[in-house]
Amino acid sequence: MRNREIALSYLNAFSTGDPEEVARHVTEDFENIQVGRLGTSCVGADNYRERLSGFLSAFKKLNYEIGEVIAEGDKVAAAYTMTFIDENRPIEIEGVMIMTIKDGRIAVRKDYWDGLSYQEQSGPES
Repeated sequence: MRNREIALSYLNAFSTGDPEEVARHVTEDFENIQVGRLGTSCVGADNYRERLSGFLSAFKKLNYEIGEVIAEGDKVAAAYTMTFIDENRPIEIEGVMIMTIKDGRIAVRKDYWDGLSYQEQSGPES
């Protein structure tokens, strides 16, 4: 599988809601770097898997709609619109993820996303 397809398979796995399906795409020493001010980073597949459970259960019907994808060497950059339901509110966030592929798995995920947009959409209802 080419690096572009590996990255897209990883992003599509989120729509399953299964932490194991998502985590099977990452290396044991996986680095999840969240550049957004609201995000928190982690290192290691086991740590990531634990965090995925809470993330996927909190954000229902999570889906990445992929826009432009650029693949060069071991790097894949994917622009996305992430949609999900958070406490019965539909949320839509745009971002770009840059992934480094190593031995057919994601070794580093650097995620740039719009935290202000999330806050505006998830705030108290009027």
